[in-house]
Amino acid sequence: MTKPTTQNIVFIALFAALTFVATTIKIPLPTGAFVHLGNAVLVLSILLLGYTSGSLAGGIGFFLFDLLNGYATEAPYFLIEAFIVGGATYLAFNSFKKHPTRVWQNVVIGLSAGVAKIIMTQIKNTIVQLWVGVPTFDLAFKTALVKLPATFTNVGLTILVVGIVYFPLSQAFSRITKRKI
Repeated sequence: MTKPTTQNIVFIALFAALTFVATTIKIPLPTGAFVHLGNAVLVLSILLLGYTSGSLAGGIGFFLFDLLNGYATEAPYFLIEAFIVGGATYLAFNSFKKHPTRVWQNVVIGLSAGVAKIIMTQIKNTIVQLWVGVPTFDLAFKTALVKLPATFTNVGLTILVVGIVYFPLSQAFSRITKRKI
């Protein structure tokens, strides 16, 4: 691992704050879940900062959001999830040699992150259902499916935002950091 620079620490803090704000701007759903843009910021942070720094930034943003908004028990989970979703994102990013040049490539990257997010959400929600006393795994799994529409919507928004914002943002980021993204 390379020694962290002041610039890298500042970018991690910036993207953590952006993740927090993007998650705070939410549309609640009747299931208790909500739609937000935090996942899109997580994916963008990974594409611009790299796996470790980007996942850390997104994880910190989600962690702080949970702590300050009544979801403190879920905060550690979302820190871990940021690294798992980040891993799927970074694998897809690497498949384009860390330089996607077409919108469809960003869609593939967003879909990779989305599939990981959907799987993680379903696993977490199933475990929560079992924890609260749902008697069988089958029933817990089916009950957990009720919260997935918000996740699918968040995935769709992530794909849309990353597809639109990545190219201009990566150009601006390259000018600021004086390195090619």
